[in-house]
Amino acid sequence: MFKKNKKIIVATCLAASVALFSTSPIQAKSNGDESKLEAYLKFTRVLNLIESQYVDETNTTALINKALKGLLSNLDAHSAYMDEKSFKDLNIQTKGEFGGLGIVVGMKKGALTVIAPIDDTPAQRAGIKAGDIILKIDKKSTLGMTIDETVNLMRGKPKTKITLTVVRKGETKPLIIDIVRDIIKIESVKHKFIYLDKKKREKVLYIQISSFDSKVVNGVKLALQNSPDAKGIIFDLRNNPGGLLSQATGLLDMFIDKGVLVSQKGRDKRENIVYEAHSSNTNKAIPITVLVNGGSASASEIVSGALQDTKRAVIIGEQTFGKGSVQIVAPIGEKEGVKLTVARYYLPSGRTIQNKGVAPDVIVYPGAVNKKDDNKFTIKENELKQHLKSELEKIDGKKKESNTTAGDNKTTASGAKKKKIEITKEDISKDAQLKSALDILKVLMIQKGIK
Repeated sequence: MFKKNKKIIVATCLAASVALFSTSPIQAKSNGDESKLEAYLKFTRVLNLIESQYVDETNTTALINKALKGLLSNLDAHSAYMDEKSFKDLNIQTKGEFGGLGIVVGMKKGALTVIAPIDDTPAQRAGIKAGDIILKIDKKSTLGMTIDETVNLMRGKPKTKITLTVVRKGETKPLIIDIVRDIIKIESVKHKFIYLDKKKREKVLYIQISSFDSKVVNGVKLALQNSPDAKGIIFDLRNNPGGLLSQATGLLDMFIDKGVLVSQKGRDKRENIVYEAHSSNTNKAIPITVLVNGGSASASEIVSGALQDTKRAVIIGEQTFGKGSVQIVAPIGEKEGVKLTVARYYLPSGRTIQNKGVAPDVIVYPGAVNKKDDNKFTIKENELKQHLKSELEKIDGKKKESNTTAGDNKTTASGAKKKKIEITKEDISKDAQLKSALDILKVLMIQKGIK
């Protein structure tokens, strides 16, 4: 009885409001508040019309939710209305372990675009690439969907199959890619060595950051502690979709000793925040190069752009994705919420990366290193005997057990291979971008007098 009376009271109030303002024309230009109220009344009239005359019976709550969903999604690609499930899952990617495909997506020109597949996940192993446009998830078209809707479709129980239809640049027709969902465990920071001179044990440190989760700053500090004699650093931010701003600024603060690292500006002055460097515990001498591509977004763009603006590193690779906006989450009740864009990030020079990205200092496209191969059979004199011996064993069908190791890649007595911590010349020859990063790092080392 109370609910029915409450509904009658609300309807009566709305009807009275409509009657009042229909007899008093609103001057929209002279009074902003009256213009706003007229807009609210327009929404109410349409809602009442749907409830009373739409062919199927409607539910007011469902209608309002759909209206909110459409309202937020039409503001920009990152604002969204979140239902109970979306609200609960909001922070799942920053915890370092979650279920799904291992794929980060964004809206680019209205199309659901892969920002990056996360390294060593089902999506990456299935062949998903940065820049792929996802046309269908199973049999459902992604056209008109929000990012949150598509993410909810792609997540599911581990070991269940999902089929993505993707459009890829250079392919004549859409690709059908089957992926099996799994629990995604992210090792956000991996480091290896590139030896410049093995006899002298001179090396540079290669640090790959796959996403900016809560472990990044500590992971980079650990890598530096493990290699105090490194002559330079290559940061690999390719296919890094971003993550936590605190980790991006924490990383920058390790190498930039003064000035603005990044700032954010919004219409509300409370959103205007400047993040500045601190001089303590800063390594401002070690040469740095950074690898980026179209899958580098958000926090990885902040890091690469700030290092570029402060002349602290040389950026190599391809244009980045261009995601430089700030979202807040505002709860609506206990189980729902709104994700709303409230500000944009600005790099130390004052430029924004939103829809622009970071242009590398040196453009290098992916692929193997181009090199002349006039004489494939080139063996050093001191290696010739061992090489010919192994060739004879192949011919004779014999295998000889050996306890030798190659570089830092060791095999245990049980036969389990230890983690590879060296990037070899062969590895570098397969990656033109990495080769360029290493060559430029060597030049920076010469300029700084590092031997």
